[in-house]
Amino acid sequence: MDIESKSCGNVQSCQIKQNLVSHRKSQESARELIATKATLSSLQEASSDCKACDLWENATQTVFGEGGRRARVFFVGEQPGNEEDIKGRPFIGPAGRLFDQALEAAGIDRTETYVTNVVKHFRWEPRGKRRIHKKPNSAQIEACRPWLEAELAVVKPRIIVCLGATASQSLLGKDFRVTERRGEFIDSPLAPKVIATLHPSSILRAPEQSRRSEFERFVEDLKRVSRVLADEGED
Repeated sequence: MDIESKSCGNVQSCQIKQNLVSHRKSQESARELIATKATLSSLQEASSDCKACDLWENATQTVFGEGGRRARVFFVGEQPGNEEDIKGRPFIGPAGRLFDQALEAAGIDRTETYVTNVVKHFRWEPRGKRRIHKKPNSAQIEACRPWLEAELAVVKPRIIVCLGATASQSLLGKDFRVTERRGEFIDSPLAPKVIATLHPSSILRAPEQSRRSEFERFVEDLKRVSRVLADEGED
């Protein structure tokens, strides 16, 4: 056993320490790209050079958030998909189109929201000629976190909507369960109101016979957000 292994106690604890060091280095390298007085434009430009984790190696480009600096609603998903990776914009693939339909049904104007992802590069695995989504791991999520924190700091939304388990657990803790608390406003220092619901991609994966009902439940969750916006607009 080498000296480094001895100092750790055992191989497993060494690996854990090495992973922690790697996570810190990733976060530091991302933070180094963020200006002290950042704007959304400067963040987007800086993120295009991000190599804080390994995902940039197989991705076409960084897919940064999109929306207004004064957006009251801030939607957070997991990661860009195949179409987003190619075109460089979030939520424009099949799940994004379903998301747009749900927003319209709920009375929310997407142009008045901010839409982003926890991870800004597409993680995928090959399946024949297709690139299939693969869930980002904890190190990749942590490496990308400075970008999400910077987006939140600039936009300062009234409501954060976490779409799916990855976004919810990233912002609300690893023990958070969307299935148990979807549609419920959660106390959080991140924004005056935070709510979690499913990711629209999960509706697309649902059995055909339940897809309509799942979409309607998703719209109902978004209507809760719409009602809050309407109430605040009347104040």
